[in-house]
Amino acid sequence: MRRKLSPEQIGAMTQAFEVLPGDSRKALVLLADHAMNRVPEPYGNLGLPDSAFLRHIAYDIGVEQVVRGLAKRLDVPVVMSTFSRLLIDPNRGEDDPTLIMKLSDGAIIPANHPLSDEERNRRLEMWHRPYHRAIERTIDEVEAMSGRTALVISVHSFTPYWKQFARPWHAGILWDSDPRAVTPFIELLEADPDLVVGDNEPYEGALKNDCMYRHCTQKGRAHALLEIRQDLIGDETGVASWVDRLTPILETLTAQPDLHQTRLYGSQADRLEPPLPM
Repeated sequence: MRRKLSPEQIGAMTQAFEVLPGDSRKALVLLADHAMNRVPEPYGNLGLPDSAFLRHIAYDIGVEQVVRGLAKRLDVPVVMSTFSRLLIDPNRGEDDPTLIMKLSDGAIIPANHPLSDEERNRRLEMWHRPYHRAIERTIDEVEAMSGRTALVISVHSFTPYWKQFARPWHAGILWDSDPRAVTPFIELLEADPDLVVGDNEPYEGALKNDCMYRHCTQKGRAHALLEIRQDLIGDETGVASWVDRLTPILETLTAQPDLHQTRLYGSQADRLEPPLPM
């Protein structure tokens, strides 16, 4: 069943994000756009059964535990959303037609259709925009404290199967046009011969106005989006294993000076020609 909230947690649901503090001097920020499956009390279950909130349509399974583990091990700041993507998707632009899903992997979301302009704007103002402002503040603070451009890593998870297709990848790195963090990230993961690592798999990384586009591509920050297969981080053992694996990799990445320089590469989503020196 969906996690039951205490009165304190219900009160905290007026905040759209959670920031885990860390050492800003390391110039590394972790993001988790789909960390939680919570829905604010006034919305109930959005008309869905509790079982829907155990599925990937509601959140990225295992990601909250992974980023909390990484925050402790690396001592770096993390920004997580605190609401289900079924309410509104923080990894979509405000003009994206999938911002508030009416249908997700076969599940109709009754509270999302029909949806008035007033309700759409309410969700943007209460949940989507505050989350992005928290990201902006955190990155700005990190850059001010470190004197360097932040490296930003966003953590997500994906299902082992899509339709009838068994996804072979254990993890994937999604990206747009800036290869600086991507190339070494893939190489470091592939150093483990047991891992199958996707390059822009299982999804394409160029999406206009998504989180990476907004906070990194447009700002010239080195970045990568990590996707981990959900069955590999579905329990404490799996989470611990991936925290152990990722900790030295992220330490190696953030130690590279080139990943802390501002450089504009443009976006395939905009059909711009990279690179544009800044």
